[in-house]
Amino acid sequence: MKKRQKNYSLILGASIAIFMLLLLLIGTFYTPYDPDAMDAGAKFAAPSLAHIFGCDHFGRDVFSRVLKGTGNTFFVASLTILLGGGIGILTGAFTGYFGGWIDEILMRINDVVVSFPNILLALVFISILGPGKNNVIFALAIVFIPSFARITRSEFLRQREMDYVKSARLMGVPHLRIMFVHIFPNVLPSIFSMAAIGFNNAVLAEAGMSYLGIGVQPPDASLGRMLSEAQTYLMKAPWAAVFPGIAVILLALGFSLLSDGLLKKGGK
Repeated sequence: MKKRQKNYSLILGASIAIFMLLLLLIGTFYTPYDPDAMDAGAKFAAPSLAHIFGCDHFGRDVFSRVLKGTGNTFFVASLTILLGGGIGILTGAFTGYFGGWIDEILMRINDVVVSFPNILLALVFISILGPGKNNVIFALAIVFIPSFARITRSEFLRQREMDYVKSARLMGVPHLRIMFVHIFPNVLPSIFSMAAIGFNNAVLAEAGMSYLGIGVQPPDASLGRMLSEAQTYLMKAPWAAVFPGIAVILLALGFSLLSDGLLKKGGK
């Protein structure tokens, strides 16, 4: 009997993701200090029992700002996936199931959007709408629609030729019921995996935009903004960059491993 191999990517990814979610939950209800409070006497304070991650150039507690910044990054990435993924899934479901002229029109629009690099397209929208958390969510959601639409469409194209779908049609089951009650549960593994990959990309995109100063705006804490501010004082206070950098890496790595684990599980 073949021994079942453990899915280490899924285990490690889920562990990191749960750990980051716990930090996020803690930061939502409690931070040791006000993340925006400045203390001139604590400028560049090294990590200690009073400030476990040290303080930045304004005397702000880095640990408190990492907690809040992680929450902001998670919020932006989650809403990006919910909005962009939701529209993409609906688009892919209808085009994959019905085909015909609906498929041609929507997929041609999809191809036009895909032809532009994601980040470049997002930057174009930000330049039009202006910087800010809500505008970043809107811009990233638009560029995430095509990837979800393509994956969902391919799955619906495959599933609609299955015997259970043909039987449901012969029995007169309404199309929407076939799509979302019969077919949709069977494509969920692919969608979950795509969502994990998308979340990873959204985390990096949000951090990059905030680093450039067009994402989350001060005084609101942001991991990307913290990295941008800390680079000037990297030799004097490296902890101000190290800890938010680790938070970004763990968020992205956790969901990247999670998506890889889900793909391996779905391929068995």
